[in-house]
Amino acid sequence: MDSLAVTSLPGLWDRLTGTQPDPDVWVVIATLAAALAVVAPRPAWRISRNAVTIAHEGGHGLIALLTGRQLTGIRLHSDTSGLTVSRGKPYGLGMILTAAAGYTAPSLLGLGGAALLATGRITLLLWVATALLVVMLVMIRNAYGVLTVVLAGGAFLLVSWLTGPQVQAAFAYAVVWFLLLGGVRPPFELQVKRVRGGAGDSDADQLSRLTHVPAGLWLFLFHAVSLCSLIGGGQWLLEG
Repeated sequence: MDSLAVTSLPGLWDRLTGTQPDPDVWVVIATLAAALAVVAPRPAWRISRNAVTIAHEGGHGLIALLTGRQLTGIRLHSDTSGLTVSRGKPYGLGMILTAAAGYTAPSLLGLGGAALLATGRITLLLWVATALLVVMLVMIRNAYGVLTVVLAGGAFLLVSWLTGPQVQAAFAYAVVWFLLLGGVRPPFELQVKRVRGGAGDSDADQLSRLTHVPAGLWLFLFHAVSLCSLIGGGQWLLEG
C-alpha cells in the first residue's frame, strides 16, 4: 500500500505540472461562441451571472486573507448578488485592495487562466480552480451559496477525473472565455445603476469613501481591467 502511494505521487505530480496538447482551432472558436451565448443574452446572463458572483466574492475573500484581514463569511444570493464580510481596520491599503478585488477578480482570473492555457497546462488550471472553490466553500454562510459552489466545484472535479484530454481542454477554454467575457459586463451594469441613482453603496462608492477618489475613476479602473484582460487573454487563447 505504501509503495503504491509512493509510486503514484510522482505520476500525480507530473500530471499536475505537465503540459497537455492544445485543442484544435475550431474548439477554441466554439468555446468562445458558447461563452458569448451565455453572457450576451439577458435570460442566459441571469443564470450564468451566478458564476461571476462566485469569482467576484471569492476575489474579495482572497485579498482580504492575503492582506491580513479576518474573513468571517461569504454569502451568495439567488438574485446573483453577494456579500463578503471581513474584520480589520475599516481603512488602509488592505481594505482598499479588498474592496477593489471584486469587480476585477473574474477578469484577472480569466487572464491567469488564459496564461496557463497558453502554456498547455490544462490540468493544472482545472485543479487550481477546484482547490479555490473548495477553500471558498469553507467560508460560505448560506444554503444557496453552498449549493452554487458545490455545483461549480463538482463540475470541475468530474471533468478533471472522468473525461479525456479533449473534453478537459474544451471545458477549460469555455470557462476561461466565460470569465474574460463575463468580467466585462458587471462594470457596465454598475455604471447604468449609478447613472439611474442606484448602487449608492457599491464597491466603487466604498472605494471613493476610502480613498477620496471619485467613484467614477474607480469604475473606469474596473472597465480598464476587464477590457484589457479580455484583449490580452483572448489573444493568448487564439494564438495558443
